[in-house]
Amino acid sequence: MLKGSCLCGAVRIEVAGELEHAPEACHCSQCRKQSGHFLAAVNVRRTALTIHGEDKVSWYRSSDKVQRGFCSVCGSSLFWYPLIEGYAFTSVAMGLFDSSTGGRLAKHTFVGDKGDYYDLNDGVPQSDSY
Repeated sequence: MLKGSCLCGAVRIEVAGELEHAPEACHCSQCRKQSGHFLAAVNVRRTALTIHGEDKVSWYRSSDKVQRGFCSVCGSSLFWYPLIEGYAFTSVAMGLFDSSTGGRLAKHTFVGDKGDYYDLNDGVPQSDSY
């Protein structure tokens, strides 16, 4: 089981089992504004995700298709949640995990929208969309 929390500990997560997917880094302007840089996150099956302190999670609907969760106490970026009926995953920010996940970054998305102050030269595949 993987465990994690926000900066202040008001929101804690548990992920049952190992991660099914590799994390991805999103460089779109919304993820950059939400996280302060780019958002590295991993899709976790909702049935495998337990959220403690859910009353401290605030949701911001950043578009017609997506809402983003953050801790209402410390402001930590927590989740990216697509508003698609029946979608089985919540994207969890990698920074929440307390220990090694065993995952490696699999993709950089929306690189055409990335900030001009950094380069991507880690050899990880890149795309301008999903």
